[in-house]
Amino acid sequence: MTCSQRPSRLCLKVALLVLCAGFSASALAHNPMCECKAIDAEQIKCTGGFSDGSGAPGVTLDVIGYDETILVPGKLGADSTLTFKKPGSEFYVLFDAGPGHVVEIDQADIEAP
Repeated sequence: MTCSQRPSRLCLKVALLVLCAGFSASALAHNPMCECKAIDAEQIKCTGGFSDGSGAPGVTLDVIGYDETILVPGKLGADSTLTFKKPGSEFYVLFDAGPGHVVEIDQADIEAP
């Protein structure tokens, strides 16, 4: 007999195990993180990574104007950072590690030196 023909305690345990396995996969997912700080009046340093502690070398980090033009195209270096000159116009930083892994930081949220 199969579980569908006769529910038993063992069948319920197997179903619970399968359900828990599905949840544990999502628990292992990592969220993107990005922080930007002003080094001085003209330079900004951004550091990217993931909530599991891993870095993000090579991940796209663009500085974008409010008119959607890319002011500073970039990728995080081997140390998961990118330093750039502060644009003269209003901007935001876009950390883009792929679908579902995007962080936007508005200029107003960048920490002063």
